[in-house]
Amino acid sequence: LLRRSLVLLTNALDGYDSPQPAAQLLQQISELLQRPELPFLEFNEVLSALHSRLPPQLTTALQAELAKAHEYSSGFPATELLAIVNSFIGEMSPSEAITLTATLQPINQVLGSYKHGLAAHERQTFTALLQRYYDAEAVFAKCANEEEGFFALREKHRTQPELIIDAMVSHAGVAAKNKIVLAMLDVIRPVNTQSGTLDAAYEEVLKGLAELSGRATAKVALKAREVLLQCQVPSLEERQRQMEHILRSSVSETVYGSGEEYRTPRYDAIKDLIVTNYYVFDVLQSFLHHENPYVRLAALEVYVRRAYHMYNLVDFDYSTEEDAPFMVHWRFILQDDSSGMFAGQVGANTSVSDLKRIMSVSDMDFAVDNDADPEQYLRQGAMAAFDTFERMEEHFERLCGLISGNTEASSRSESPALGMRPLGRFAPMSALTGDTKRGAASSRSPRYSHVLNVALQVPQDDPFDDDIWSERLQQFAASHAVDLRDNGIRRLTFVLQRAGQHPGTFTFRENTDYAEDMTIRHIEPGLAYQLELPRLANFDIRPCFSDNRQLHIYHGVSKQNAADSRFFVRVLVRPGRLSTAVATVDYLVSETDRLLNDILDALEILSAEYPNSDCNHLFISFLPIFNLDASQFEPAYRGFLERHGKRLFRLRVTAAEIRFLVQTGSDNDMPTPFRFCIFNKSGFVPKLENYVEQRDDNGEWVFRSLDSPPGSYNNMLVATPHQPKEWLQPRRYKAHIMGTTYVYDFPDLFQQAVSVQWARVAKLGGGSVSAPAQLVEAHELVWDDATQMLVESDRDAGRNTCGMVAWVLTMYTPESPAGRRIVVIANDITFKIGSFGVDEDVLFYRATQYARQHGLPRVYLSANSGARIGLADEIRELFRPCWRDDADPEQGFEYLYLNEDDYAKLEAREDGQVRSVITEPVTMPSGEVRHRLLTIVGSTDGLGVENLRGSGMIAGETSRAYNDIFTVTLVTCRSVGIGAYLVRLGQRSIQNEGQPIILTGAPALNKVLGREVYTSNLQLGGTQVMYKNGVSHLTAENDFSGICKIVRWLSFVPAVRDAALLPVAPAMQNDPVNRPIAYEPPSGPSDPRLFLAGADTESGWLSGFFDRGSFVETLGGWARTVVTGRARLGGIPMGVIAVESRTVENIIPADPANPTSEEQVLQEAGTVWYPNSAYKTAQAIADFNNGEQLPLMIFANWRGFSGGQRDMYFEVLKYGAYIVDALTKYKQPVFVYIIPNGELRGGAWVVVDPTINPEMMEMYADSKSRGGVLEPEGIVEIKFRKPQMLACMERIDPQVRELRQTLSNPDLSPAQKSEIKQQLETRERLLLPVYTQIAVQFADLHDRAGRMAAKGVIRREVQWATAREYFYYRLKRRLLEEALRRRISTVVSTVTRDEQQQLLREWFANEENDDAFEDDKVVAAWLEQKTDRVEELFDAWKAKVEAENMVQHVSSASDDALLAALQSLSPERREQLLSSLQ
Repeated sequence: LLRRSLVLLTNALDGYDSPQPAAQLLQQISELLQRPELPFLEFNEVLSALHSRLPPQLTTALQAELAKAHEYSSGFPATELLAIVNSFIGEMSPSEAITLTATLQPINQVLGSYKHGLAAHERQTFTALLQRYYDAEAVFAKCANEEEGFFALREKHRTQPELIIDAMVSHAGVAAKNKIVLAMLDVIRPVNTQSGTLDAAYEEVLKGLAELSGRATAKVALKAREVLLQCQVPSLEERQRQMEHILRSSVSETVYGSGEEYRTPRYDAIKDLIVTNYYVFDVLQSFLHHENPYVRLAALEVYVRRAYHMYNLVDFDYSTEEDAPFMVHWRFILQDDSSGMFAGQVGANTSVSDLKRIMSVSDMDFAVDNDADPEQYLRQGAMAAFDTFERMEEHFERLCGLISGNTEASSRSESPALGMRPLGRFAPMSALTGDTKRGAASSRSPRYSHVLNVALQVPQDDPFDDDIWSERLQQFAASHAVDLRDNGIRRLTFVLQRAGQHPGTFTFRENTDYAEDMTIRHIEPGLAYQLELPRLANFDIRPCFSDNRQLHIYHGVSKQNAADSRFFVRVLVRPGRLSTAVATVDYLVSETDRLLNDILDALEILSAEYPNSDCNHLFISFLPIFNLDASQFEPAYRGFLERHGKRLFRLRVTAAEIRFLVQTGSDNDMPTPFRFCIFNKSGFVPKLENYVEQRDDNGEWVFRSLDSPPGSYNNMLVATPHQPKEWLQPRRYKAHIMGTTYVYDFPDLFQQAVSVQWARVAKLGGGSVSAPAQLVEAHELVWDDATQMLVESDRDAGRNTCGMVAWVLTMYTPESPAGRRIVVIANDITFKIGSFGVDEDVLFYRATQYARQHGLPRVYLSANSGARIGLADEIRELFRPCWRDDADPEQGFEYLYLNEDDYAKLEAREDGQVRSVITEPVTMPSGEVRHRLLTIVGSTDGLGVENLRGSGMIAGETSRAYNDIFTVTLVTCRSVGIGAYLVRLGQRSIQNEGQPIILTGAPALNKVLGREVYTSNLQLGGTQVMYKNGVSHLTAENDFSGICKIVRWLSFVPAVRDAALLPVAPAMQNDPVNRPIAYEPPSGPSDPRLFLAGADTESGWLSGFFDRGSFVETLGGWARTVVTGRARLGGIPMGVIAVESRTVENIIPADPANPTSEEQVLQEAGTVWYPNSAYKTAQAIADFNNGEQLPLMIFANWRGFSGGQRDMYFEVLKYGAYIVDALTKYKQPVFVYIIPNGELRGGAWVVVDPTINPEMMEMYADSKSRGGVLEPEGIVEIKFRKPQMLACMERIDPQVRELRQTLSNPDLSPAQKSEIKQQLETRERLLLPVYTQIAVQFADLHDRAGRMAAKGVIRREVQWATAREYFYYRLKRRLLEEALRRRISTVVSTVTRDEQQQLLREWFANEENDDAFEDDKVVAAWLEQKTDRVEELFDAWKAKVEAENMVQHVSSASDDALLAALQSLSPERREQLLSSLQ
């Protein structure tokens, strides 16, 4: 039975259905595992099976031991049986022992599992089941979605597909598995109830379960965390013993000769319980009903003082009559609503005049009457504990009498309070009601102001149902309403306690006729006002109860909009005293961190019950006063966003407030309430605001912002209710549900991304880099009908009339601190699901044209559903079918038509001319005229082919834009159809994880295929497809990460088309250009990124070629034998192409639509161009040239192209030619540098040879590099074969030469010739390996950089260590010269390159030494530093050229042409010209 039950449960954990309920199975398994006969049965089963194969003596000994255990009922003797087995094996020969050990393996397994008893075996069984669940879900918990989980499994079990299938099946049943595991944790009870410690056997697996981060396993992870947390505090029994000792010692003393005597509690003895950091109410409740009345009295005082911690208790009295339950009575001053301004200022030595002064300072209401008696502002409270409901009814009137003074009570002299007697009814304070407008009159003459607390013990057989007890208590309160009002009772609170359960708290208020206040159920009212519940006045709230009583969660629905649903989470933190400021900050941060985890765990579960909740709000209030500097908080709390930001956004938490009281001076100084607020509506742009709470001129508590500019709460009342959603929030929520940012929040993301860019540059060492106050200016591009052009507008967000929005953003970035402009175009996914209609196409087209006209970079934020489809709704409401048989519609119809009335309606709608349909009249035999529908046009645009036409228009414009300006696309949500084409046509793209780029959705394809093939769109166009095939250049975790990558990409791009890359902004010059390169590419396979960017090694940082931290790789998932990206050299941006020298895997996935297809894994060797890597190289060169206009650095290390049949079939030749095409069109300097230990050979040399584009390309080589047609080994096989080696050997080796000469002697006998020939062959065979190496070395010497330079195929030899400095100045010179050359060409378009060079040399020779013209550093400095002089030389040359052109034109002009030219001049100009001729 046990085995069958375990199989069923295991199958259920593997994702299969179970014929038996899981809870029943678990209970059955638990009971069976605890049965003492279980190990006997299991052992006898195995022993019976092996009986014939075991020695009789051993069988007899084992059976005897079992019989002995049965006789004495001593339990299963696993240890003794193991000893018998081991002893018997030890007496055998080695060979026999080996055989017997193998036979006894089943027995040893049984004995081993029960070696430590039944309990250990039970733990082992359940641990294995929990581990099985963890192993199946751990992979998926680490992944964003099931698709990623599948690919992770594939990587893990590549050769075992059956394991992948099992894991996917198991995960599919995760919901049912969760219930099993939760029930299992309840059944097994891993925490010892007596000691409170965690069973060590469960610790590891529980920690693993607690770390599961996926949403599907949230409930299990939460339960595991709860179990682990139970073990981190003392057990309940231990805390009860400690508390009883403290309470007893506070009320008892031992008197010599008399024994133990009891008295009222001593405050010093119970002080630790009052101020302790631990939660005590769960333990304290049981002592409210202790058998010793004095212990009960001490518990009452502890309860009151903890509950009224935020009040000043002026007096504390006791009623200790023998014939009634002990009771306590106190008088208190309600501290100021917002801060508790005179906390700790009322003490044992406080006089009445002092009390009046304190109250005057803390509340302006008291300052209006200097003669007021301070006692009239005191309030009263009373509390008693009753064991039964009947006893409460019996003594309730006496409890009320403590308030009115009809019941006597004694006050203790050592209590830290004033010894005042109760006098009348006292003033109510506003905090319990949230009323901030307290008038002086209302404060003096209230009617109800006092409180009663009743502790009641619930019988063990009572079900303790909240609603039942609420109704019963409400009836009791209503029956005593007259007495309560007569005694001025404003609030009556019952604390119900039953052994083994958390206490329940029910509060009834006078202003609701003593009905229960549901909003503070299970909250002590003395602390409830700190929850700031009046701020929820704009919502209908309902409390959501959780096991964590420290969390108070309310679900609110806006009174104005029922769709506005959100959670309000309130937490009160009451720690003990903390000594130092540093410790306080650390405590606040760690405690808030812990609370956030608890809050988010609770919201994770509640959000399943309320799935549409949005704009959730957190409020954490620390109740004590801290002595520290509030400025320490902001940097500490900023870390919350890093640790919890993703989860906060996923759970739709958009606002959090943390409140604490700070006292910076002495204990007598007024504490100051601070509030730290975090707002994050968009999910990625958090706003951190700091406030202090102060009174304004009207005496109202308001927020004063500490920020500049002031925050959103500035000067608002502290009690201002939370506002319902703004009108944009539903759209924002809709976008978030789809996985993207609301379109009008993107400018904020750009601002935050620019801030991140400034911080990154500052971290890299950009000197005294400081970001400007304003980082981004955004102006929406709107079509102006009057001017028929796009204009920059500042219209409000959300006013768009189509699903496309465009902006011009001015960004003040580190590389362009004066500002740079970009055009941003974005789909509005909330407008008709982001589809492309005519209006959207036109705006996209015009905005792209705007970017091209101004030469600005164009950013497209793609989130769409493809071309819009639609039907004419106005016709759908009117058309009718013409049935073949009116009586039998199943026969079908002939055509669709409109009757006369409906056609008339269309005429009325369309001003007398129907344009939405084309019809023909049909007259029926009955005389009825029908308008047969021939074509439906529709009254509105955007129903069909017009959208496709618009798609073609923007596709063409995007293609032209790529060749003209910088274009980049961020796929923030799905991109479908034309949206996918726009991504590709813009070439550069960044794709968010989890967002597909597709032509047709998976459901549509499944319909075409006739079966469920694709489970999601990510299979078709997720990052695992598009990043691996080169459509996506980069991937991003979310929208903000994608925007940050765009901003960083833009930092490499000129601000406008054809803008100069020089001078470089100071912030970008953070790495000296003259430093040597510390990392050198090694011989053999290595990562090329290390010599590009530098490497961290055990010996420290080894610098690379480019500026530290500047290299950004793109297209990294595709064709990985080539590395492409962008980097900076001395701050100058460059395109980079390098070669991977290691072998990489190219994985071609199987097609789910083709059952016979299989995944292919191709091994691609390093330093070889394959079809994909050749295409990638050409693509990268085109990207650098088009729009980016970057100089290019190619670190060459190719042995050639892969020319096998497969690669030739896949067009390696075509893609290699693409490289030449791209370089031919390149308009910026290109440096090809053969790296140390690198080589460039054969066809690889051909496609990057500088003669392809001699005006722009230059080639260099390191002295350790090689270049040639073939590798030395290949050359030797062709040009230095064995005969040539033997000839070389004869020429060099004397012994070989001598043997050959001897062998040529004709006088030798055949025997002698044979002997000499054998000696010669032996010698040649011995030397041939060495001479092969010599031949290879000889061939290799032809491939050195020296020969390359001598033949003029490279410009010069450059050593790697100094290459950085050399290329910096060379690049700088080339850029400055090219800018000047372009200006020269605009004057004389026919001037040749050599003539330009000669002209530059002449200008330089006029100012500097002509010999220095070959020094790049000198020439670059001259061009950069003497710009005015260069400008003068250029202007003089330009004037000379224009004069020469004019002379040429004049000399060949006719008289009539000259006369016409003179007459076109002004009279003054003619006179001046004539005088010059004379």
